Amino acid sequence: MGQHDTTANLAGSQQFLTFSLSGEMFGVGILTVKEIIEYGSVTEIPMVPAFICGVINLRGAVVPVIDLAARFGNTPTIPSRRTCIIILEIRHEDSCQTLGVLVDSVSAVLDIPSSEIEPPPAFGARIRADFIVGMGKVDGHFVILLDIERVLSVDEIATLASLGEHDNIDTTSVSTL
Repeated sequence: MGQHDTTANLAGSQQFLTFSLSGEMFGVGILTVKEIIEYGSVTEIPMVPAFICGVINLRGAVVPVIDLAARFGNTPTIPSRRTCIIILEIRHEDSCQTLGVLVDSVSAVLDIPSSEIEPPPAFGARIRADFIVGMGKVDGHFVILLDIERVLSVDEIATLASLGEHDNIDTTSVSTL
């Protein structure tokens, strides 16, 4: 089964953390979510892709923060009172990377049965089809279920991993939440 098999991932019922971003509802598998924190001061890092906001100090660890709206090619998020950072744990082969994603607001944790999950649309979505694992139907509305490992692809994870390894990042200047 070397191929990416989304149907195997959708067997039974799954829990998703849902959030709002640029007026649309998205969901990520709850198993990747470590915690949700209020938006705080993010220290900008020069010469990184535009969708990387910077880093935060999370209990002494340097955690890169991704602006999902910018990652999807939309205008960058303008932080508001409800803006949150979802702390995710992304696994790749035998390594694990902790990172944050900036979202407009967090909604709820939902159980979505596999019978209520449609395959991703072949066209018409505002984001790349390979970023979408499925479309969950909840109360007559669709929630775009993200394949977060693809959204933050191996190349981006490598870039993010190198951020945490640079000795020239002064973690004392990164604001504490």
